[in-house]
Amino acid sequence: MAEAKSDDARTLLDWDKLEVGQELPSFSYVLTQAMIDDFRKGVDDPEAAFPTISHKVDVHAYHDVYRDAGSVNARCAFYCYNPPIAGKRIFVQAWIADKYLRRGKNYIVTQAVSVDEDGRLLDRVITHELKQPSEVGKKWQ
Repeated sequence: MAEAKSDDARTLLDWDKLEVGQELPSFSYVLTQAMIDDFRKGVDDPEAAFPTISHKVDVHAYHDVYRDAGSVNARCAFYCYNPPIAGKRIFVQAWIADKYLRRGKNYIVTQAVSVDEDGRLLDRVITHELKQPSEVGKKWQ
């Protein structure tokens, strides 16, 4: 099991204090043709048009800010609008979209939007995560 480094400056997640609407750090990257080719090879689809989804843009920004005991992906939705273009810079903004308690378990919802340098909306990713991974499988014990 991975152990957090003692010099880890990220904030330990306090679900009760987590604020819905909190913006997470934005970031950008240039999408290369090699990234597109690798994604298409990975999904075994030579025409796959949305390699941006493989960057985990929603949870990447979350993990830049917070450390926690891990999570389990409870649900994820991808909304794809315009295929990204190789060589264009992609800007990503993510935020805490919601948090909720279900059956005594804590969940958070992150959302991220990717836009290219020309202002074209590429995709929106919404992820629900169970923030108590040790709970998984307990119903079968």
